[in-house]
Amino acid sequence: MNPQTSLRRVVIVGGGTAGWMAAAALSRLRRNGQTEITLIESDEIGTVGVGEATIPPIQTFNALIGLDEADFLRRTQGTFKVGIEFRDFTRLGHSYIHPFGEFGADMEAIKFHQFWLKLQKLGRTPGIDAYNLCAMAAALGRFEKPRSDRPPGPLSSLTYAYHFDAGLYARYLRDLSEPRGVVRREGRVVDVSLRGEDGHIESVTLEGGLKVEGDLFIDCSGFRGLLMEQALGTGYEDWTHWLPCDRAVAVPCEGAAAPTPYTRATARIAGWQWRIPLQHRIGNGYVYSSAHISDDEAAATLLANLDGKPLADPRPLRFTTGVRKKAWNRNCVALGLASGFMEPLESTSIHLIQNGVARLLSLFPDGGGVDPVEIEEYNRVSYGQWCAIRDFIILHYHATQRDDSEFWRHCGTMPIPDSLQRKLDLWRGKGRVFRYDDELFGESSWIAVLLGQVGLPQGYDPLADTLPVEEVDYNLQRMRQYVRRVAEAMPTHEAFIRSYCPAQPIAARP
Repeated sequence: MNPQTSLRRVVIVGGGTAGWMAAAALSRLRRNGQTEITLIESDEIGTVGVGEATIPPIQTFNALIGLDEADFLRRTQGTFKVGIEFRDFTRLGHSYIHPFGEFGADMEAIKFHQFWLKLQKLGRTPGIDAYNLCAMAAALGRFEKPRSDRPPGPLSSLTYAYHFDAGLYARYLRDLSEPRGVVRREGRVVDVSLRGEDGHIESVTLEGGLKVEGDLFIDCSGFRGLLMEQALGTGYEDWTHWLPCDRAVAVPCEGAAAPTPYTRATARIAGWQWRIPLQHRIGNGYVYSSAHISDDEAAATLLANLDGKPLADPRPLRFTTGVRKKAWNRNCVALGLASGFMEPLESTSIHLIQNGVARLLSLFPDGGGVDPVEIEEYNRVSYGQWCAIRDFIILHYHATQRDDSEFWRHCGTMPIPDSLQRKLDLWRGKGRVFRYDDELFGESSWIAVLLGQVGLPQGYDPLADTLPVEEVDYNLQRMRQYVRRVAEAMPTHEAFIRSYCPAQPIAARP
């Protein structure tokens, strides 16, 4: 960016996780000596804060903003995450894990899972989790960070993310951002002024009359979409015909045991329940369809399935799953819930914020104003990412054998997007998995959920027959023995946290 033509005034409307993630990343622009970053939020407006579980790309964001991992985890009561356990999605009493990281190792440019499928049909190999270090660590309740001072080995394949308190994370990012020049304005936005010549946002006015002008506005106002929808009328694409859950109820509870290094999702009669273990509590919630269960029944189901004593009253949340028709409209970019809602079944909420921020930085406008070509590219890539995540989440609902409730019968028989149907057809034939347009979830993620909920395909790739079966069997035995040894040598998840990032007491903000 040429400092002589830098865009000068960026205004972020809304705090919470989305607002302060944007502020922390965009604070880098302060180094040009030209750009001013202002964040407007009101202490009177609560945040949703259900996104307490993350996926591995968050480490890239943390590196971008120069965050110290151990300090961040101490101050957000954080724990580590190596995957998600899914209970009762396929059928009652069944469970599987979607681990991070890869399964096994390819041989002679042939996919590992194709060799595994062949040996499965021959009855010569255990489940595929035996070949994934994250899955094995989850099963054993263990964790250890890869270390750069060690030679490359199986531990370097351990991929991880975090669980943390989203409210404390926003506070942590604020404490990081303000010393870097981000200016916070307390107050509620009561008016949005548009320029007459092009309809761009010119300024927002706060209660009390303060007017804040800007060149680029970032809408982090949550479901209201104060700028993107209420002021600009962008429009919304509703996906509830594929993802019928439209409400959630959330409550924290006391932790009853050592924190697990994974998130748990348990299918209920009209949706699913999340369990996110932190150092000081467990986060819980029930995502459900109001057409299939009442609010009171949902709250009662949640409270009856907690690990410990509830620490607050159940908090209700209403939403419409879908996405804004444009993520960038005129001189406004929407992030977080202002850009759409994707239920947190695969912990993508915070990632979608991160992805939007990263894309904005890569296409950041200069003093000459926003470029329609860059806006179009931003929207094209953003929409593709949302659709790919949408399909992955639909898979969890649609690929079910459950017929014990109206909700699950509907999910199992509903029409699905053609893009997802193609993936299912390819898997059911020869276990083939293809990714499109740099979608978020990789081959190993699709394999985990397809095996967990669809099951084994009819056949396998004939290329797997090009290696002698005894050689394949020997190599796979070595792989799983190696993974098991490394996982067993790790400390317990709880012990690692105690030595690396024990939580700090939560201090009240002055």
